[in-house]
Amino acid sequence: MAHNNKTTRRFQPNMLAFAVSTVLLGALLPATAQQQNNNDNAKKEAATLEVIQVTARRTAENLQSVPVAVTSIGAEDLKQRGIENITSVQQYSPNTTMQVSRGTNSTLTAYIRGIGQQDPLWGFESGVGIYLDDVYMARPQGAALDIYDVERIEVLRGPQGTLYGRNTIGGAVKYVTKALSGDNEFAVRGTVGNYGQKDLKLSGQTALTDKLFIGAAGAVFNRDGFGTYLNTGDENYNKDITTGRLSLQYQAADNLRFSFAADETQDDSNSKGGHRLTPSLLTKETPPTNVYDSNTSMPVDNSVETSGQSLTMAWDVNNDWTIKAVSARREGVTDTNIDFDSTRLPSLDVPAFYEDEQTSHELQFLYNSNKLKFASGLYKFDGEACGAFGTVIVAGAGVTVENGGCVDTDSMAAYAQGTYQYDDKWSFTLGGRYTEDDKDAQVYRYMYLGYKLPRVQGGTPLQVQTDFDKSASFNHFSPRIGFEYQANDDMMLYGSYTDGFKSGGFDMRAVKSLNPSADEPYQPETVDTFELGIKSEWLDRRLRLNAAVFTAAYDDMQVTVQRAVGNNVASQVLNAASADINGIELEATAVATDALQFNLIVGYTDAKFNEVVFYDAASKTSIDVSNLWSFANTPELTATLGTKYTVALAGGELVLNANLAHRSETQIFELPSVLDSGGYTLFNAGATWYAPDGHWDVSLQGRNLGNKEVRIAGYNFPLLAGEQTITAYYNDPRTVSLSVGYRF
Repeated sequence: MAHNNKTTRRFQPNMLAFAVSTVLLGALLPATAQQQNNNDNAKKEAATLEVIQVTARRTAENLQSVPVAVTSIGAEDLKQRGIENITSVQQYSPNTTMQVSRGTNSTLTAYIRGIGQQDPLWGFESGVGIYLDDVYMARPQGAALDIYDVERIEVLRGPQGTLYGRNTIGGAVKYVTKALSGDNEFAVRGTVGNYGQKDLKLSGQTALTDKLFIGAAGAVFNRDGFGTYLNTGDENYNKDITTGRLSLQYQAADNLRFSFAADETQDDSNSKGGHRLTPSLLTKETPPTNVYDSNTSMPVDNSVETSGQSLTMAWDVNNDWTIKAVSARREGVTDTNIDFDSTRLPSLDVPAFYEDEQTSHELQFLYNSNKLKFASGLYKFDGEACGAFGTVIVAGAGVTVENGGCVDTDSMAAYAQGTYQYDDKWSFTLGGRYTEDDKDAQVYRYMYLGYKLPRVQGGTPLQVQTDFDKSASFNHFSPRIGFEYQANDDMMLYGSYTDGFKSGGFDMRAVKSLNPSADEPYQPETVDTFELGIKSEWLDRRLRLNAAVFTAAYDDMQVTVQRAVGNNVASQVLNAASADINGIELEATAVATDALQFNLIVGYTDAKFNEVVFYDAASKTSIDVSNLWSFANTPELTATLGTKYTVALAGGELVLNANLAHRSETQIFELPSVLDSGGYTLFNAGATWYAPDGHWDVSLQGRNLGNKEVRIAGYNFPLLAGEQTITAYYNDPRTVSLSVGYRF
């Protein structure tokens, strides 16, 4: 970041060199010893890397043949590493940030290579696309998915708009559920841990006929709070989530199949209370000793309900052509209470309600021959996102500012991308996507006397600060050009240029009384990314080394800004004139012996603003603040060094895992503040034992064993309505869990 000191910058290359040397040395030394024992051919054969399959280009391929920077973590690795929620995947994907947003347990903040969206308000769209199987999830509420019945999780870094479309300007995260096979399968897993953790997962599938398969899975996740609301005794940072999924597959013919899936999740965890970093000016309350403790003047009731259904048809027309159609519907309802100032006084209370629904239809045409691989399609998306929240302010006479409205989105897109195999070495990729979005927004902001709940009718506004109904259209063509060079069976080099696009929209918090142009739409943002990469395997497939270097020109970047102006909060969505992002990524896996494996993940991002024209509502002037701003949720360095050791035990197999996950200094908002977290390193370790019959396993996992306290979100209003409101939200403390699983 721009404000980092020189000492930090000098340290980072040394750390990178040390980490790379560690892994390479760990691979080379055992390899040298093994070369001295050439007679042990069986052992040498066993000490090789597994083949990893991904669907980054809409078809199943070997990770090493895909010219995209992608991380894939399978079900067993997720279990062995103790990954219980999709947010933990950030430790295993370079230049990736996935955190639980402020206020709830299941709202996701996602950034890849400096691109994302930190504000979970309705109407704002993420810069990282989240996919549940082939279905795009438009809203961050409910997107911090817990892990159950999963086949793998993929993280695609860099713009993916050609094939994945909406809001993948930074990348895409794919949660791929377990496929139906028609086999009789059943699995159950129970987990207990500290803080009263009690989880249960069930899954199974069978064949109803030789053509009709059915599968179902469900889970409950329960945990006591890490802290307490001191003045009410309610739990803070607790967990109470119930989720389930039903799947059907009908094999109508050898070349024609239909799949149906439905899922539903109910999060009844308490709303999260922030930790005050300063004493209250109004109540004189001092910050609690425990960062997970808080105070509140509101009920802690919170409900986040999400559900979805999808129907997929796949028709293999012949050996080369497949036609695929996916229709889906998703909806979500959030009803929550956010106490901004975290005090006993009913001031800066924000009761909020969000609801959204979306339908999407996609028709894909897939072609695969010896010379040409081709994917094309049509995509239609219709979405409505509505919400309302009230901000209760106590400054002299108590007033409530109610903000609400809806935004409707109609989107159409057509895309095509093909890779032509020129000869045994060279192939070339060309693709593009045309998108057209129409948006209609209705936004209001009224001030009332007294305490008023949102959506409750009645009352005469003291002041109408905003009231407008407007429409806007946006369109864009996003091309992709690339080459791939297969140097030999174990090395592929690639290069690409990709244009990313995220649609414009309207500020659902617009305050026209403070900013006369607040009802004007903000414009789309685009990013032009050049990437060079290598996918390689060495030492008889005992060392996998994948790396990428990228540079991106980010134009009209959308940045959500909220500033305290007297007793009001002025909101803006800015189109920053320009920003540059440069970086490197390294993923290495070394199999030292058939029992010992090392992993290294390193990401480095240098992101800076070139120009940001900011309208200051207090002074009513526009100024360039690019010298003051840095990228939010984008540490310069992310690195994880891990190891896995397998040994025979009690007739079965014991797998030991450990890793150190480091993230350098991170800004939570675009301006530096006391909320910002310094660099930190987390230590995680676990042991998983598999019984000799293959049915039972027992796993002991410890996460954040050093008990590091890291601020990951917060509110920063140094002076609003007579109160200093600087509140922080933290990562999970040290957690230890024991799980027992059975499957057949």
